[in-house]
Amino acid sequence: MVGGGKNTSSKSGIIVNPSAKDGEDLALTVSVAHAQPLAASYNDRIRPLLDAVDRLRNLMVMKEGIHLPTIVVVGDQSSGKSSVLESLAGINLPRGQGICTRVPLIMQLQDNPQADRPELYLDFNGKVVPTDEDNIAKAINDATDEIASHGKGVSNAPLTLVIKKYGIPDFTMIDLSGITRVPVFGQPENIYEQISEMIMEYIRPEESIILNVLSATVDFSTCESIRMSQMVDKTGRRSLAVVTKADKAPEGLLEKVTADDVNVGLGYVCVRSRIGAETHEEARLEEAKLFDTHPLLCKIDKSIVGVPVLAQKLTQIQATIIAKYFPEIVMKINDKLDANVPELKSMPKNLSSVEDAMMAFMEIMGLAKESLRKVLLRGEFDEYLDEKDMHCTARLVEMLNQYYNELRNCTENNLTTNFLLEEIEVLEEAKGIGLPDVLPHTAFSFFLQQKTKAISSKLPSLVVRVWDYIEGVVIQALMQHSENYPQLQSSMRRAASSLINKMKGKMMNRMMKVVKMEKLTDYTCNPEFLLEKNTLMNEQGHFLRSCTSSSRIFLEGFGVVDVTHLHNHNRQLIQQAVHNLVNKEKKEKEIRRELSGPGIKRMMEEKPEMAEKREKLNRNIKLLRESAEVVAQFLNRIATDGDSANDL
Repeated sequence: MVGGGKNTSSKSGIIVNPSAKDGEDLALTVSVAHAQPLAASYNDRIRPLLDAVDRLRNLMVMKEGIHLPTIVVVGDQSSGKSSVLESLAGINLPRGQGICTRVPLIMQLQDNPQADRPELYLDFNGKVVPTDEDNIAKAINDATDEIASHGKGVSNAPLTLVIKKYGIPDFTMIDLSGITRVPVFGQPENIYEQISEMIMEYIRPEESIILNVLSATVDFSTCESIRMSQMVDKTGRRSLAVVTKADKAPEGLLEKVTADDVNVGLGYVCVRSRIGAETHEEARLEEAKLFDTHPLLCKIDKSIVGVPVLAQKLTQIQATIIAKYFPEIVMKINDKLDANVPELKSMPKNLSSVEDAMMAFMEIMGLAKESLRKVLLRGEFDEYLDEKDMHCTARLVEMLNQYYNELRNCTENNLTTNFLLEEIEVLEEAKGIGLPDVLPHTAFSFFLQQKTKAISSKLPSLVVRVWDYIEGVVIQALMQHSENYPQLQSSMRRAASSLINKMKGKMMNRMMKVVKMEKLTDYTCNPEFLLEKNTLMNEQGHFLRSCTSSSRIFLEGFGVVDVTHLHNHNRQLIQQAVHNLVNKEKKEKEIRRELSGPGIKRMMEEKPEMAEKREKLNRNIKLLRESAEVVAQFLNRIATDGDSANDL
């Protein structure tokens, strides 16, 4: 007998065999007295499991992508959804023209045999609003208007209705808006698309059981709710249908529910809708009488007729799917925690003081300095595998090679016209008493100064190119390591550019001083000069022989004759400058001086999106830990009460 353990010997009415299993006949008897409560005898055994899932739902664990086992109620507009839900919950829901359910209504039904009076409350927008049976319809309408605004539009923000009452079945279901294709006055033009999208979101997860409410007065295959459920549940294994208004269209109903042309895998339950001012108890008595005495409806198997049967089926189905998916829910909660906690720990700490800001700043500078040592000095680019602009040693060599080619190809080094003519003239004018095979100093000085003057104009462009490139590398490294602090980035960019410009100026002055000295006398600071000179002198014999026999002169190892001793002219100085930039702390000291002062804490403020991400991760972790605690409490209860688990 259904009664949640209460003594029902003095209450005649609808009696349900509590030991009957899904698919077996349910013994029904009708009395002229009050109808028996809908609660099943095993509610007390599934209540802890259902409580655990409801608590997870209240924690909004679905926002983390963890779907919960849910009975989703769908149906075309005017299919009788409200009547079915009212019969199950024993309350009156909003009625009227058009769409009554404009937001997802999560109905948590709980049998409460010890309560003196029903307990009802709404939970939405972070607040709880108590109500009672007389005012529940108005309370739902008011809450809906607050969530979805006044009018006839819909919203995907849920409204939870908790009903604790003696005699109702223990399960949770989500009632969604009735499907309508044609918008009425006050509804948005895309109302069908809005409702369809909402329904699909709820019925798509594998954990959802789809309760299709179908009117006996229509062809099931034309129902939009059936079409939608078939899109996500092609085999029908998680679809149940409740057929309303059986008393309005009894002809052919038996054939429709037995043929199952629309593939409803969990079967059908036929019910009679409450009429007029009937109480819920009176409606159930009339329903039982209808399916017992009507010449056509009495032929339908008793295991698929009546609200009590529907209540028991839903309770059993929900218990089954919760037990099936609960281990997976536990695993998903743990996986989410395992992913969120390390991500939060890897984020920069929230800076709450000047000391914290300075520590974070020094850490950023240390990381940036190490990155620059790797790319500028050691030629390592593992941090920037796909960013070739940060492969500094290779790019600097390319610049020097380009400079070398520019020197070779400049007009002053063109050996194809008037070859040695100018040199011969200078040597003739520099004749005098001197040592044999020794170039007159006057001639050597003239040649050197003339060549130096001719190519000295190209040197500034090399210095500019090299330092502009180094500036880009330095700034990119600084920006990468301070990406979470936009105000610091702006200041560091200015400080780095200022430092690079100073060093560029110093390098330019130094290089021009060297050139000026080489213009004044036969002086060079190039340590490779003697090596180049000896190499050339070794080729002297070949050179002299070639001069007398060919218009074009080729020297082994050098190709067409050129002033090759200049190609490495600046390599040592550039390397020294880069070394100073990275390894002598000048960059860090300059930038630290630029950024020092009380404004450091303000500059170390992180990006708003980073703060939002940290806050979200903290919320998620808190939610997941609370969810894990809920699961642990339930599992502990099962561990100490194994019989309850086995009964499921």
